[in-house]
Amino acid sequence: MNDWNTRFQTDNYVYGKEPDAFLKEYHKKVKISGDALAIAEGEGRNAVYLAEQGMNVTAWDYAESGLAKTNKLAEERGVTVSTALVDLNEVNWSETKWDEIVCIFGHFPTELRQKTLQGVKVAVKPGGYFLTEVYSHYQVPYKSGGPKDLNFLYRPEEFLNTFADWHIIHFFMGEVVRREGNLHNGLSHVIQFVGKKP
Repeated sequence: MNDWNTRFQTDNYVYGKEPDAFLKEYHKKVKISGDALAIAEGEGRNAVYLAEQGMNVTAWDYAESGLAKTNKLAEERGVTVSTALVDLNEVNWSETKWDEIVCIFGHFPTELRQKTLQGVKVAVKPGGYFLTEVYSHYQVPYKSGGPKDLNFLYRPEEFLNTFADWHIIHFFMGEVVRREGNLHNGLSHVIQFVGKKP
């Protein structure tokens, strides 16, 4: 059993039930519709929000307990989210499948992180979007959440280099305040990225 599966085996939602503030703000700005994929989705708060906006949503996570809570939250909110138990190490990314891919605080070791970003680049449809908010490599001393291992934290060039040929709609690195359940609380150092595939 992996650590995430253990972490999510509680009645309460450890990151809360409300969507990430950045996702909520920017999804409305760019007015995306169609098929959405939420990767490393945890307990489903962001996937359920996208479904509430009328998208056809699939949530991937490596924790069965998180996916069970995703389905429970979707039922509670009166929407449908397709869930799949996925190890990102083993994904064969399908070309041009998704209108939007979302990754909210999905943190992986460097090699897997780079593989995943390349996979996202392939899997988004032309005209589709990738939207993410993650902790930057400056996050460690903030103590407001996220990994304590630099190998799991993002650097700005990972987005700017990987998606250099995309239309970058929004890029930000700096401080924000997040209040998300018990585990994301307080002043944080994040990277935000919204890109549109040409």
